[in-house]
Amino acid sequence: MIVEEIQNLLDKYLDWLRDKTTLRQLDDWVEITTPYIDRHNDYLQIYATRKNGNYILTDDGYILQDLEQSGCAIESPKRQDLLKMTLNGFGVQLQGKKLEIHASAENFSLKKHNLVQAMLAINDLFYLAVPMVASIFFEDVVQWLELNEIRYTPKVKFTGKTGYDHLFDFVIPKSRKKPERIIQTITRPNRDTAMGVAFAWVDTREVRPSDSKAYAFLNDTEHTVQAGVLDALRSYDVSPIVWSKREELREEFSA
Repeated sequence: MIVEEIQNLLDKYLDWLRDKTTLRQLDDWVEITTPYIDRHNDYLQIYATRKNGNYILTDDGYILQDLEQSGCAIESPKRQDLLKMTLNGFGVQLQGKKLEIHASAENFSLKKHNLVQAMLAINDLFYLAVPMVASIFFEDVVQWLELNEIRYTPKVKFTGKTGYDHLFDFVIPKSRKKPERIIQTITRPNRDTAMGVAFAWVDTREVRPSDSKAYAFLNDTEHTVQAGVLDALRSYDVSPIVWSKREELREEFSA
């Protein structure tokens, strides 16, 4: 990809984000409806208010309460650590059940981005398609990497060309034979989650070594991944790997 092409992709994404965002006054708060869709096909909403010259942004407890109501508990120490690691990666705080971040006028856009990305990441990370399933998809990927003695660093944050932060699930360092490999897991593959990963990679790739590669592990244990999702990822140079075919590409990560 040439620089102009990447810049055009970034501009289109940011235009979409701006055009599809709506605001509504609620007493001392402003409700911000984003174009990002949750698993109920509802638009994600956050809330902002001014305090002492700065701003507080919150999800008002929506993400964690929705997961709990769906039967997905985040009670074990391991999952609590995973939750904290994800929140820390975006600079988001946990206030009771609420996800919260503080912003100034100068970094409001960045902080809003970080809160929404944290909401999306946690919702996808912990959501169980079948509540009786004991493990989450991220844990399955960790187990597979460790079973195959693939060395990795979890939850790595990069700041992209736009200045936005992006948290990737795993980074496999460069070896003598292979370049750096960046991996994102997608529990519920659809066009929106695919485009989120695609934008993160397009925004990040220029700040990484030129030969770095991006991969997306796609959970297909419950539903077949649609061709449009695979095509969307490939068009942005993200290599999709459906979970049922992971063994075919094991050498790509173990070398």
